[in-house]
Amino acid sequence: MDKNQALHVAIIPDGNRRWAKARTLQPWNGHEKAIENFRSLTEWCRNDPRVSTLTVWCFSTENWKRDETEIEKLMTMLEDYLKEEGDGFIEKETRFLHSGRRDRLPSSLIQVIEETEEKTKDQTGFTLNLAVDYGGKDEILRAITKIEPNELNQLNEPNKPTNNELTIRNHLDHPELPDIDLIIRTSGEQRTSNFFLWQSTYAEWDFCKKLFPDFSAEDLKASVDNFTQRNRRFGA
Repeated sequence: MDKNQALHVAIIPDGNRRWAKARTLQPWNGHEKAIENFRSLTEWCRNDPRVSTLTVWCFSTENWKRDETEIEKLMTMLEDYLKEEGDGFIEKETRFLHSGRRDRLPSSLIQVIEETEEKTKDQTGFTLNLAVDYGGKDEILRAITKIEPNELNQLNEPNKPTNNELTIRNHLDHPELPDIDLIIRTSGEQRTSNFFLWQSTYAEWDFCKKLFPDFSAEDLKASVDNFTQRNRRFGA
């Protein structure tokens, strides 16, 4: 399959803290295992011609309610991950992107995010999009605030819905990315939870009972295999 026509797969990696609790570990130990697991899933997506883009929800706009120590350790893990993988992204022709707010993230993490985005911007083999401090409603609200006054006037033209959609889409975090085709949510939770509301309009969902640290590349392959058998009608 041509990578330009390949799938945009997204993962909501639920269950890290439950995985740790079941083993009498600290919550961040579950996140550590999750990042280790995430590396193998990313590698599988890179090597499967059916997948061109992988989006993973690392931290939501609501996750700031969690324990400060857990948040601090998770942010450090994300920063360390990007530092370790940066050169590998280029070797593996991977473009790195970040979706979400940046004004509340640690300055050191923002710096690594921006540096990694800049040095991988010309890579075209595969795209890895990490959603950090991300919420679907928040992204749409931020997009609307970016719209210029002359563009706002166009939104008041009810006979031009396509133009209205394009105006908003063009101000999302990454309008260049294709809409999400398949969303996998682990741990048995069956809700959308404010995840990429605009880009997931016609996404197919796969709810897996496994906790994310136990979700393997074989499970991911099975999900993609199943997706390719579905008949997507897009309302037709």
